[in-house]
Amino acid sequence: MLSIEHVSIEFSANPILNDITFLINKKDRVALVGKNGAGKTTLLRLIAGEYQPTEGHIARDNDLTIGYLPQVMLHKDGKTLREEVMEVFTGDDEARFVAEMDKTIIGLGFERTDFDRPCTEFSGGWRMRIELAKILLRHPDLLLLDEPTNHLDIESIQWLEEFLKNSPSAVLVVSHDRAFIDNVTNRTIEITLGRIYDYNVNYSKFVALRKERHEQQIRAYQNQQKMIQETEDFIERFRYKATKAVQVQARIKQLDKLERLEVDLEDTSRLNLRFPPAPRSGDFPVIIEDLQKTYQSQNQVGADGQPKTKTVIKDVTLTIRRGEKVAFVGKNGEGKTTLVRCIMGQLDYLGNLKIGHNVKIGYFAQNQASLLDENLTVFETIDYVAVGDIRTKIRDILGAFMFGGEASEKKVKVLSGGERSRLAMIRLLLEPVNLLILDEPTNHLDMQSKDVLKEALQNFDGTVICVSHDRDFLNGLVNKVYEFGGGHVREHIGGIYDFLRTKKMNDLKELERTSPNHNIADSTSCAERPSSSKQDYAQQKAEAAARRKKEKQIAEIESAIEKLETEQKEIEALLNIPENQTPDNFAKYERIKREMEQRIYEWEIVSEDD
Repeated sequence: MLSIEHVSIEFSANPILNDITFLINKKDRVALVGKNGAGKTTLLRLIAGEYQPTEGHIARDNDLTIGYLPQVMLHKDGKTLREEVMEVFTGDDEARFVAEMDKTIIGLGFERTDFDRPCTEFSGGWRMRIELAKILLRHPDLLLLDEPTNHLDIESIQWLEEFLKNSPSAVLVVSHDRAFIDNVTNRTIEITLGRIYDYNVNYSKFVALRKERHEQQIRAYQNQQKMIQETEDFIERFRYKATKAVQVQARIKQLDKLERLEVDLEDTSRLNLRFPPAPRSGDFPVIIEDLQKTYQSQNQVGADGQPKTKTVIKDVTLTIRRGEKVAFVGKNGEGKTTLVRCIMGQLDYLGNLKIGHNVKIGYFAQNQASLLDENLTVFETIDYVAVGDIRTKIRDILGAFMFGGEASEKKVKVLSGGERSRLAMIRLLLEPVNLLILDEPTNHLDMQSKDVLKEALQNFDGTVICVSHDRDFLNGLVNKVYEFGGGHVREHIGGIYDFLRTKKMNDLKELERTSPNHNIADSTSCAERPSSSKQDYAQQKAEAAARRKKEKQIAEIESAIEKLETEQKEIEALLNIPENQTPDNFAKYERIKREMEQRIYEWEIVSEDD
C-alpha cells in the first residue's frame, strides 16, 4: 500500500531522519513513538505529501487515499457544524451518510443542538473534533493521526478506540496516551537518533523488547569503545617506530573505516525522583458540604428584572482524607476546574468548604507557566526551589522532562508555551507541599516524562487531586474517582478502570439521565428543564445566544493567541542571530510579549465560568 524506501530528510543541514525503510500494509495498526523532537510529525508530513524527502523515495498505490489529522490546523469560517461535515459527502445515498455522520459527531462528544451552530463558535479543541469527524467519514485507506486524543475526554477517547478497531483503514498514530495506542495498535515503530526500529507488537510489549535492545546496544557500544581505545593506544605507542609503521597505518585505516556505534539518549524513565517530605496536614485536607457554584448572566435578566443565573455544580458533598489520591473526571465543561478553583479560593460559592489544618497546596494549571521568572535559565528556575539531596539530581530531572543538555541553559523567556508548562510542573513538584492539585498535568509530557511524574506521585506521601483524561496515567495512581456530570459530582471507590467498568454497565441509563455540555455547563438536568412555553422558549433562545457569543469570544481570543505564539517564535529565532539583535527587534519582541499577556488575561476573564 505504501513503501518508505531509504528516506532521509534534513532542515538547514540538520538531519532529522536518516536512511529509513519500512512498509505500511492494508489494515496495519501502527503506533509511531519516540522522544519529543525525534521526527514523528516530520514522518507523518512526509507520508501525507506535505514534505519531500532530501533523499530516498515514498511509493504509494495509485488509488491510495490518505486522511491526515495534524496537531495544529487552520479552519475555514462561515459554515455550521452540519454544513462543514456534509462537505465530505459525495455519493447518492445521502440518508445513509447522514445517519453515519450523526453517529460520528455524537460519538466525538457533540450534541444534536450543536449541529446548526456556526463553526466559529467552537473553541480550537472542538474544531479539532470537527476535522477528525470529517477525516473519519471519508474512510481513507490510511489514517495519519497526530495526537488525536489531546482534546478528547475519556468517553470520546473510548469511542474513537472502538471506531479505529472496527475501521478497514490502516492507521499510523502518534500519541502519548499509552492506553489508547495499546488498545488501537498492534505494531510499534520507534524513531530514535534518526533511525527507526520496527516491532510487530503493541506499545507495552515494545517497551520490554526495547529495554533488551537498549542493553545490547550499550554492550556493543562499550565493546567498540574498548577496541577503539586499544587501537588508539597502539597507534600512539608505535607511531614513530619504523618497524611498526605498516601496522600503525593499518590501524589508522581501520579506525577511519569504522562505523561508530551510537547509543540512544539515556533512558531516564526509571529515574528515582522523590519529592521533599510533605509537611503533615490534618486528617481531612478537604471537606465539602452542599456546595453550589452559580454564575450570574452578564447580559440576560429574568421577569423580575434580576440577572439570570447558571448553575455549574450543585449539592456537592465530599471528603478527601490525608494521603488519598483522587481523580476528577467527566466530559469537558462539567465543572471539574470550577470545583478546583473553589478549593483554591479563587471563586466564591454557596455551601461549606473547609481546608484542613496545616494544609499547604501546590497547584498546577496552564496559567502557572506565566508566573515563571523569564530572566532565569531553566536550570536556575529549578535550582532556586530544590533543597537537600534533590539538588544533586537537577540535571537528571531536567533531562527526564526533556530539558537535557543545552536546553537547561535556555532562558525562560525563549521557551514555548508547552516548555514553560513542563518547567512549571517540575518547579511545583520540588516544593514542600502536602496537597497537590494538578489540572491536566500530562498534556505536554512524553511517555517517559509521564512515567517519571507518575512514579514520583505514587511515592508522594501527601494528598493528590488530579484532573485528567489520561487513563494510563491515572491507573495505579488514584484510589477514588469523582465523576462530574449534569451539575452533580458522584463518588466512585476504586481505581480508574474500576470506574470505567462501572460506567460501561450504566452507560445507557446515564446517557438518558444526563446531557453532556461543553465550554459552559447548564444548570439544569434533563428532568429539570423548563416547559416549552413561549416565555421559556425565549429564555432558552436568549441563553443559547449568550452562550454562542461567549464561545465566539473565546475562539477569537484563542486564535489571536495562536497567531501571537507564532510571531513570538519567529522573532525569538531572529534574535538568536547576533546581527539581528537590534533595538527595533527587541522592541517588537516586547510588544508581542505584552500583547500575549493581555490576551491570556482576556481569555481567563472570558472563560471564568467554564
